[in-house]
Amino acid sequence: MITITNLNRALVINPNLILGDEPTGNLDSKNGDEVMAMLRELNKEGTTVIMVTHSEKEGDYADRLVKLLDGQIMLDKANQVTLPSNMPSGMTAEVA
Repeated sequence: MITITNLNRALVINPNLILGDEPTGNLDSKNGDEVMAMLRELNKEGTTVIMVTHSEKEGDYADRLVKLLDGQIMLDKANQVTLPSNMPSGMTAEVA
């Protein structure tokens, strides 16, 4: 589980990848929304965020959603991707 303090501490090193296991599991809804907005902004800036959640609300923040049931992929849906503002012109992004 993640707390805002732990997330801020981790962000000091400016990671290229953030793994989140139920990132808002111990938070009230206001703080949970803040964490999800922060993760979304980091992703827009180029940080890869991989998150595992049971929450449909958190899943709505994702560019790609993969739903599993009994170890089988039930849904693999890519949403429209917003390119980071610092991406050089002419480059494209892929959802993988």
